[in-house]
Amino acid sequence: MDTRDPQVRIEHLADPDSVELITPRDSSGMLAATASVAGNRVVIFASDATIQGGALGVEGAHVINTAYRAAMASQLPIIGIWHSGGARLRDGVSSLSAFGEVFQSMIMASGKIPQLSLVLGPTAGGGAYGPALTDVVVLAPEGRIFVTGPDVVKSITGEKVDIATLGGPDAHRKNSGVAHVIAHSEDEAFRKIRDLTSLFANQGHIKTDLVELDLALLVPDVTQRTYEVHPLVNAVLDKDSESLEMLPMWAESMVTSIGRLGGRTVGVVANNPQHLGGALDSAAAEKAARFVRTCDAFGIPLIVIADVPGFLPGAGQEWEGAVRRGAKLLHAFGEAVVPRITLITRRAYGGAYVAMNSKSLGATKVFAWPTAEVSVMGAVAAVRVLHRRLLADIPADQRDAMELELAAEHDKVSGGVQRAIEIGAVDEIIQPTSTRSALARAIAAAPQRRGNHGNIPL
Repeated sequence: MDTRDPQVRIEHLADPDSVELITPRDSSGMLAATASVAGNRVVIFASDATIQGGALGVEGAHVINTAYRAAMASQLPIIGIWHSGGARLRDGVSSLSAFGEVFQSMIMASGKIPQLSLVLGPTAGGGAYGPALTDVVVLAPEGRIFVTGPDVVKSITGEKVDIATLGGPDAHRKNSGVAHVIAHSEDEAFRKIRDLTSLFANQGHIKTDLVELDLALLVPDVTQRTYEVHPLVNAVLDKDSESLEMLPMWAESMVTSIGRLGGRTVGVVANNPQHLGGALDSAAAEKAARFVRTCDAFGIPLIVIADVPGFLPGAGQEWEGAVRRGAKLLHAFGEAVVPRITLITRRAYGGAYVAMNSKSLGATKVFAWPTAEVSVMGAVAAVRVLHRRLLADIPADQRDAMELELAAEHDKVSGGVQRAIEIGAVDEIIQPTSTRSALARAIAAAPQRRGNHGNIPL
């Protein structure tokens, strides 16, 4: 059969012999079914790319809306397999209205049931907004997501661009933030969707007696040294269990991953010092905010690994909306009701300390390693401000030593982690070798709740 056939694609995704059609095979350009995916009952709809390139009209919209009603009635995850040329031209304005009805179904389901999108081919025009309204988008190598095609772009702007450059994996990998997961093959894209279905639909129960590792080996002792945080994130999560990073190459100073800890699905938000020294920039704040809201909407506990020197300064950042987009992260954490545990590994400075799920924003627990620093800014930077006149009068060859002496004194006065414990901003100092169990116990002891809000694409 044609590999673009919607039933072939649904059966490829589903567990064997589990598919039950809920709409008939017809010329609508869409097909819907219930099925089991990774052992979890779900609703699936798929574009029929063999008919008018999967273009959506009134009848196709009816199929998607039927799928959404079935998913909402049974509170099942819904998966959309997209390969659509947009609106059916022959349906005229009726097709536009039909798209609006589909969007409304998605919006009403937002935050109530997991919505996952698998984009296997060109998905254009109104069809591009279908995946964009869902919680997670997986893009296959032949997937394309764009509002306006190359011919229209050229006729209006004069810009010459091909379809892959306009909306292919490379376009969405770093530039747009639309596709959360980029697959290297179509089969891998199907596997990613199966893993995501398992993580969202079968969240499991957490175990607290875990195998421990010396996580300190993955973090440099010297605060100024950069390092890649992915090995630390992977070491915190269970080995050999499904885990996925969202938007790995967009806003790289922030890592957002979903996986398991002690067998239970968790979300991880981590600063990555390998990029921008781990500083919070506007894109990273927005990326983390959407991820936090996604986890909160579906009752997925959050682990926040903080190693942050502050917000990234600069006119460009201010003009890109650092205040507005940073406020999204503050709002997302402050609103979240799921268990959310922060671990400060090396440093947490300034406003970025607050934004990374601080106790003042309602964090369930805040842990710190013994060598962690909590301050308005780094001690040396602070004394350069507080004692600039004194330092200016000291000979240049003695200035570095004086800065270190003043910095050590500043640490004692300002308090650091000990002062943070005294005022309740940090709950406990834990050892790197007991971190995984401490995180698991904190999650297990907290009320298991989920947010009551939609999941707007921030």
